[in-house]
Amino acid sequence: MEHNSTFPIKQNELDMLRDEATSYLKSIQWEQSQRAKRKDGDAKDESILLYLSRANNGSNVSITSVSKTVLALKKRLVPESVALPVFLNQTLFAVQEALTLGIWIKDSFSDASGLSSLSENKSALDSSGRREYESKMHTATAFMLFATAYKILHDLKPHASDDLSVMKQKFAGIPEVSLLTPLKGVSCQLFYYDKYLGHPEIIKSDQDVIDFTVVYFEALIGEIQLRKSSLEYTETISDRTYKLENSDFVVSGWENVFQGTAKSIEFNKIKFEQIVGNRDAKHFAHRLTERMLSYDFEAMKNPFQELGGFMPVFMGYGIPGTGKSMLIAAIATRLKEHSDNLDIPFLFHPMPDTLISTFQGGSAEKMVEWMKPLQDPTKLIFAPIDDAENNLQERTTQGVSAGVKEVIGVFLRYTEGAYAVNYGNSSIGLFTNLPEMLDKAVISRVQGRFKIDGARTEHDFVDQDYIWWRKLQETMPDFVNMKDPASYKYLSDQGLAKTMGEILQTVESPSEERIHDTFDKVEKLHQPNDHMFYATLYKEIQKIFPFFSSRDVRNIQSAISLRLTDFDLEQDWFEHPEKYFKKDYQTKFNMLQELMKSNMKGLNFSDIRRQEVIRYLDNVATIADTDFKRKVDERVNQLNIETEAREQFGKRG
Repeated sequence: MEHNSTFPIKQNELDMLRDEATSYLKSIQWEQSQRAKRKDGDAKDESILLYLSRANNGSNVSITSVSKTVLALKKRLVPESVALPVFLNQTLFAVQEALTLGIWIKDSFSDASGLSSLSENKSALDSSGRREYESKMHTATAFMLFATAYKILHDLKPHASDDLSVMKQKFAGIPEVSLLTPLKGVSCQLFYYDKYLGHPEIIKSDQDVIDFTVVYFEALIGEIQLRKSSLEYTETISDRTYKLENSDFVVSGWENVFQGTAKSIEFNKIKFEQIVGNRDAKHFAHRLTERMLSYDFEAMKNPFQELGGFMPVFMGYGIPGTGKSMLIAAIATRLKEHSDNLDIPFLFHPMPDTLISTFQGGSAEKMVEWMKPLQDPTKLIFAPIDDAENNLQERTTQGVSAGVKEVIGVFLRYTEGAYAVNYGNSSIGLFTNLPEMLDKAVISRVQGRFKIDGARTEHDFVDQDYIWWRKLQETMPDFVNMKDPASYKYLSDQGLAKTMGEILQTVESPSEERIHDTFDKVEKLHQPNDHMFYATLYKEIQKIFPFFSSRDVRNIQSAISLRLTDFDLEQDWFEHPEKYFKKDYQTKFNMLQELMKSNMKGLNFSDIRRQEVIRYLDNVATIADTDFKRKVDERVNQLNIETEAREQFGKRG
């Protein structure tokens, strides 16, 4: 959804609303519903929910004061200090500012949606007018709570712990959400927020206050996202963007850029040397990380993009069990280590498994929510899609859900076309065992591709075993009573290749039969170093594979450009970032151009072109064939089983 207008939130307008926000923190009233009181039965942590449900000492209406609770917390955490602890103070301030902003947003929605004028003439409304008034009231409340929670996350998330899993386990959810009126909405949320803060198990330290607040308001956003589809009169929310004056805070409809941010996603740290085989994949991953790290935050562009060596979308494919997940973790590990070293913000942003929704339009919405952070120019972003065939399956296949079609639609729109903004700081990686099941349009967006083929040589297999038994040897030195290989040092083949040329030395002619025959046919008409050779080859390929198009030719061209930038960055630059990484954009670009020129001296354009064309066409043929072969194999297998069953049945008879 493209937002067509931006509205400023002015600081002086907020100043007029701050007293109202402060009064909510001093005192609110809330009467718990019976349902919320009963919620403790099916809870994760009964003691906490029981505590929440008994929170009002037997009377129905409870008066709560967040500011009093905060003072009590201070006494508990730092009994002898006069001042509020830093994080406690910061949290209280963030909640107050967010409430102020929420009130402003509610007022703005009321004016834009006509709720203000309905309120003024409330007594004169007929039944449909009253219905409209109530409905707009619910939407105003939901948007106010959403904006408040969103602002709290914006201000506090950078200070929260990296790993919030312990806090999330203590947290037993929000017992109820009221959207009846803005006052009830705020009172209900502050009531439960306050009860949690006062619970001795939840807050054990100053840091816990920020961590809990982030977890609580993340949950509130989740609750509102669940109710969003039942709200009406939301057009004045979804078609505008609000930007807070003198700040980078923006509310854009219901979008939540904090969803799935790197903070919440942990990954296992893995080095490339721990992955056996997969030379092509490791080389590609190594290049990808160096290119991403060259991104210039000032200029908001990447010199490698200008040199033709950047891949916003790439694909790794191979049979199951060859190390896809390890490779994803290794790319993330390398990017994270270098980013930390260079003081660069890094976002590991895998696609969630729960993307496909059963609601009409729900999947598209979730996909937009996932893809939106990829357009943030302020951090490096690695966005892997594991088992990509689940969410990006060929749309023409029978039985493909509407959700998959929605997801693909959004993917295509954001990777090419008006929405596609790539600054050279983010890369989406599709990882799949079944590339032939991916949608053709999705595959055509892929600019770099590599095989994840696992162990391939005797050395690979001996290394794979070595990684396993080495652990036994460390604990029981004499237990592994076997001889080492005579002429091979363990893991020495598992390092990174210098160039793609090393890996492709073997590629002289195509391995796929039909591609091989086509090459032979065209070689009779043209010399391989003649430009017409490729024009004729592509035309012939199109006869075999009708879906081969000029987009494929562009992909081959970008693969050749990648080879021209297939050089290592100097090791010295990583050790002394000021020599390259910290330089300005133009200097980095000039340095890379020099490296590229010296790298090209050893290369032969027509050789590279031939290698890359063979590699690409073999890949196209493999993907096209695998689908057919799999169906044939399944049928043959079925017939074999039936024949065998008949024979066994005959013998028994």
